[in-house]
Order: sequence, then C-alpha cells, then structure tokens
Amino acid sequence: MEGIGDLPRELFLEILLRLPVESLMRCKCVCKYWYALISNPKFIELHLKYNCNNNVCVLLKRCLLTCLGERENMLSLVCCNGFSFVNLDVDLSLYKKEPCLQLLGHCDGIICLSNYRDDIVLCNPATRESMVLPQSCLPCYPSIPNLIPQTSALGFGYDAKSHHCKVVRIVSYWEEINGSGFPHLSRVEVYSLATGSWKELNVKVPAHVCYSPCFETYFNGVFHWYAIDDNRNEVILAFHMGNEEFQVIPMPSFLSMYDYTVCRSLLVWNGCIALVIYPGRGIEKSFEICVMKEYGVRDSWTKVLTIGPLARVEMPLVFWKNDEILMEGTDGQVVSYNLRAREVQDLPIYGVPKSFATLVYVNSLVSVKGGNQMLDEGDNTVSARRNMDSGLKYGIEE
Repeated sequence: MEGIGDLPRELFLEILLRLPVESLMRCKCVCKYWYALISNPKFIELHLKYNCNNNVCVLLKRCLLTCLGERENMLSLVCCNGFSFVNLDVDLSLYKKEPCLQLLGHCDGIICLSNYRDDIVLCNPATRESMVLPQSCLPCYPSIPNLIPQTSALGFGYDAKSHHCKVVRIVSYWEEINGSGFPHLSRVEVYSLATGSWKELNVKVPAHVCYSPCFETYFNGVFHWYAIDDNRNEVILAFHMGNEEFQVIPMPSFLSMYDYTVCRSLLVWNGCIALVIYPGRGIEKSFEICVMKEYGVRDSWTKVLTIGPLARVEMPLVFWKNDEILMEGTDGQVVSYNLRAREVQDLPIYGVPKSFATLVYVNSLVSVKGGNQMLDEGDNTVSARRNMDSGLKYGIEE
C-alpha cells in the first residue's frame, strides 16, 4: 500500500508516530492493516524513539488517604514540556492497597513494582499490560538451619547484550529478623524477560545493602544501592545488567565528615551520577550536590552545587528539565526548584509525607512479555538508539 487515502504512506506514519499510546491502542481496532502496522516491532521502536526525544515525563508514585483513613497508591505522570500532570488508571492487585509498594525502576515504558515480600510486578501503564513474575528460584531456606530469608535488595534495568530487561534480587539470610550486624549469607538471582525465568548467580555480594531515601538508581545499564562493606565503609553497590557482576563504588572521601543523621540520595543529572547530601531533620535544609565525573572512581567526585537553605523541603526526588529538581515538601506537597533562578515553585501534587517515589519515564508500546524488547542501550530514561533504515524511510514492511 503506497498511501492511506490521500495521504502518502510516509506522512501517515509520521502522524501515527506522534500519537500517544492510548490513541494508538484505539487505532489498532480500525482495521487489520492498522493493527499489523502498530504491532510491528519496528514501529514500536520508532514510536519509542520519538517519545524519548520529545515526550519524556516523570512518573510519580505517592499515597493518598481515603475517607476511611486508609492509604491508597497513586501513579501520576508529570509532563516535562511545560507543567501538567495526569493520574494513571492502573488495575493491579498489588497496586492500590499495598502500603509498602516500591517503585523499582523503568525501562522502555515498563516499570517494576514490588512489596519486597512476595510479589514483583512488571507493568506498562500506557497499555495497562502487567505481569506478575514467577516465584523465586531460591529455596526458602539454605542448607544451614535456623536462618530466615529476607529480600534485602531489588533492581530493574536494561541489558544491552540480550536487548531485554532484567530484575535482580538479593536475598539475605539472618539468624533472626531485624537482627543486628550483617546477614549470615546472601544469594543473588536474576529474572530475564529474554527467558521468562529466574536463575541463581554464582557471585559474592561484596557489600550489604541498607535503606537510604531516594537512593536506588538505574543508570546506563547499572543498578545502584546504598550499602556498607565488610569494613563498615559507606559505598555504592552497583550491579551490571550485562555481565551480571557487582561493583563497589567508593563514596566521596569528604563524606566521612558527616554523621549518620545526614541523608544521602543518588540521582542522575546531565548524564552523570549525582550524590545529594542533606540533613535528615531541620526547619531549613541545604542540599550539597556531588557529581562523579569518571564512573566508579573515588577521586572523581566533585562538589558542584549547593541548594538552599530551603524551608519546607524534605528531600530530593528527581532532576528534570536539566535545570530543575523535583523535591518533596515537608507537608506532602511536590515542589520544583530551578537551579538557575534559585526559586521554588509549588506544584499542585499532594500525598502522604515520605510516600513519594519518582522515575524519569517515557510512554511506549513495548510489551511486558518481552517480545518487543529489541532496542539498544541508552541513558537512564530509554534504551532506543538504533540507526533508522531507508527504503520506505522507516523500513516498516507491510
């Protein structure tokens, strides 16, 4: 088919690529040709690439209080081109009523959610497709008796080698739950959308993951956690999705001057890993931003900016628009701080304090089943970086 009505075929494709996912899902019902075209992996790749370049958003998870005083989770999209936000209607059994729901990561429009106990869910909010991952491949108890397993870390990201997303899970075995010190042992498993199954890795976990607000971050094929090594040093524990190996990244040497009442958050800013250091308490807070100029090298940490002191701000959430950072207010309101103008703007987004989590996000048609995950590795937001074919300009066959 050379055209659609009076429209040349290439112009028709240009129009389709600019439509949101919700509209494309409806267009698939028009006729078999439209269904086949929009379902084509090449079209899905082109649509993702277009959104990566033009429609990057922030996905925000928060808790709202019902009239009965119960907490309900809400996912919202915050548009980076101007300001607007829309609440997403996601129908997941894990989603609404789970008070400990964690937003683990994003890859090509797919997000990973978990309650850190039983369930891990992959979901494409735009297509409303979701999938609960199968049960762990690790036995409930190791060969050593009286040890209790506990999920200590989860991560989600993209493997450029297999061109599929992966979930990594670290299970720690304790002599008693919430016991002091380090776990007796830790084991690691990986779920790949390429195989649709879990496998245990024969690797040693070189540091012990600890909780730090807004720290777990995926960047360029690597997932990062706040951790403590065997010598009681603060480190960043990194897991490379491609070679499935761990790396320990030293914290800045000057961080030793801070005590443990100071919080550390890890974000991505201008294509670099950025560590944000700020007090855990106080009416006014200052936020010091350090950037790792050379990945994995301790001496490459450089202090580049101090924000504040700011009143009514609890913690950083995510950098957006390159020169702004979304932050959580002490009253449960989201604010945006402009780094150049040094001004705070209140946004009409509210939630239960300390229930916020954010990801840089892009809408896509990519399936959570893994069938369309064929894209190359990219930055923190996307992994679509293929060269476009000519022919019919797009290389999409009928």
